[in-house]
Amino acid sequence: MREGHPRSGPDVFTFGETMVALRGSGPLKLGGTMNVSIAGAESNVAIGLSRLGHRVHWAGAVGDDEAGQLVLRTLRAEGVDVSAASTDPDAPTGLILFEPRLPEVTRVHYYRAGSAGSRLQASALERAFSAAPPRILHLTGITPALSPAALAAVRRALQLARQHESLVCLDVNYRSRLWTAEEASPVLREWIPFVDALIASDDELPLCLPADAIAGPEPEHDPSAAIAAQATRLLELGVGEVVVKLGADGATAFSGDSSLHRPVQPVRAVDAVGAGDAFVAGYLSALLDGADLAGRLARAVTTGAFAVASPGDWEGAPTRGELGMLGAPPGTVVR
Repeated sequence: MREGHPRSGPDVFTFGETMVALRGSGPLKLGGTMNVSIAGAESNVAIGLSRLGHRVHWAGAVGDDEAGQLVLRTLRAEGVDVSAASTDPDAPTGLILFEPRLPEVTRVHYYRAGSAGSRLQASALERAFSAAPPRILHLTGITPALSPAALAAVRRALQLARQHESLVCLDVNYRSRLWTAEEASPVLREWIPFVDALIASDDELPLCLPADAIAGPEPEHDPSAAIAAQATRLLELGVGEVVVKLGADGATAFSGDSSLHRPVQPVRAVDAVGAGDAFVAGYLSALLDGADLAGRLARAVTTGAFAVASPGDWEGAPTRGELGMLGAPPGTVVR
């Protein structure tokens, strides 16, 4: 994959909706206490990268309310530049509720219709790029599903990234509660020629491929061969690198004529929410550091493991100095 050009702007620029997050200890209908935090795929990645020592800018819109202040205050406290963020006086900050129902099953309830975050305007991104073009633009498939305005903003960001020769990373992050596969596929396929690094789970790859390119080995007969065939087709369509997240089976990256698999780091799982975002942060961090494919995957599964081993969307993201802790023997006390 080509290198991002050295520049005075941020290492990574990303944008999207960040909401206030309330986490209950059990069924919501029973009441009880809730922990207050923030959550958003793009801001999770931004925090993860900032903790690893990278310069990150985040843009988004929050309401002119206390919830919006919490979002901005938290990101600032984590070292993320929010100078490109905006406050919308006519719409509220979105809300997300997490309801743990089983040890490994959490229900999520969104209250984001008509939120400030869904009203993000392309003009905010234009100002950010004109002030300081980033080395990498990071996008997800969540933002374009929020509203026509948000979709237009993502399209404009892709144009700006090409104009300024910024690398583009797309984490598909398909959410069926926001849009259908039939709605998402044309949009994602339109973006493929702009993408340098595509990160997706195995079931998201077909969303990015033309219908006539999906045919290949049947996944139920040979899952690995089906994934490889789809990743190869995406490389042929111009993507520089395809990284496939496989959950408990680790991840596989495809680049040029080579592929590399990396198993997960074994940890005691506490909360899988945010693991994919932590994985992306680790991958981009190693890419910014000039690591090879093996090094990028190694850091990605490491940061993903930190997320799984900690409650919350982003709270468990490691600092650079903590990356080696997973290799320590059980019972180790770090002084």
